[in-house]
Amino acid sequence: MDLTTHTRHVSDVTIVDISGRVVLGQETATLRSLVSELLDHGHKKIVFNLKDVDYIDSSGLGLLTSAHTTVRNRGGALKLLNVTRNVHNIMQVTKLFTIFDVMDNEEVAVKSFRQSFAATP
Repeated sequence: MDLTTHTRHVSDVTIVDISGRVVLGQETATLRSLVSELLDHGHKKIVFNLKDVDYIDSSGLGLLTSAHTTVRNRGGALKLLNVTRNVHNIMQVTKLFTIFDVMDNEEVAVKSFRQSFAATP
């Protein structure tokens, strides 16, 4: 299944609904470009909704990690939502859960940015 994305906004949070496979090639390049475009347009509160991601390879994990770092370095935050069982298992083995805020509820994810950015001028 090809990777598709749909971007929407809830309050001041950008939610990227991702479906398909996040793998080496056009898929990771597409997501990398999307993150750059969002940041260039001032969107610094980003949630990747992974509910419909059925597979992620090491390049996909690398993309998530680099996107997280890029967003953080630009004064924002990237959080993950609705991580599927397959992606959860890979992230658990690689210990990537230690760097990401991972949530199962969209409303909670959106509200979590209020706490994260409360002290930011």
